Amino acid sequence: MKKIKLFCIPYAGGSATIYTKWNRHLSPSVELNAIELAGRGSRIQERLYQNISEAVEDIFKVISKDIGQSPYAIFGHSMGAMLSYKLVQRIRDAGYAEPLHIFFSGRGAPGIKRDDLKKYHLMNDEEFKEAIIKLGGTPPEFFEHPELMEMFLPLLKNDFKLSESDEIHADLRPFDQNLTVFLGKDEDLTAEQCNNWKKHTYKLCNIHYFNGGHFFLHNETKQITKIINNVLLNGCYE
Repeated sequence: MKKIKLFCIPYAGGSATIYTKWNRHLSPSVELNAIELAGRGSRIQERLYQNISEAVEDIFKVISKDIGQSPYAIFGHSMGAMLSYKLVQRIRDAGYAEPLHIFFSGRGAPGIKRDDLKKYHLMNDEEFKEAIIKLGGTPPEFFEHPELMEMFLPLLKNDFKLSESDEIHADLRPFDQNLTVFLGKDEDLTAEQCNNWKKHTYKLCNIHYFNGGHFFLHNETKQITKIINNVLLNGCYE
């Protein structure tokens, strides 16, 4: 039996390495394929994406040679969830084999705009740093090193520009796959943003809530990968 490939897309500012420790918890029948986005990690010399479509097209080219060879699923957290959403649309429109399952994490459902929130990428540098520290996931000490800031800040702001683009709301056709959604109990999401994920599939959508804020996935690796294993290998969608 062929392994099920699990393509994982990182959050804003993240690289493929954020998923490395998942290998210790995923079933041997699930093959982790962490996607490295341009401008970071092993692709740090490449220019940053100009828009969502460019990012999605790049990811599509990276995985297209594999998705027809074996069964697969897609996972994305935050910006990665948004890119996963658009990626599956791209795969569907291209007529390629679609994923067995889609996992969306740390993101409210597309189609709901929050006018009460200021967009991160439009903040000045000081506002942006304070907002990122409050969001979590980045140690405050990081911002005390000018050389790191010079390299990391443009990447992070550009990622937020993609993540906050209205392009995500342009095509809201429901999927034909079962969906699993992971959310932090303390995330700044409305009930509508959470529950509306169920409108994005013709099949089942199960939502799991975890203690913590936006970066709950780092503390909940064992439970998240346990759910992924059960879904992919046992068809457990409850």
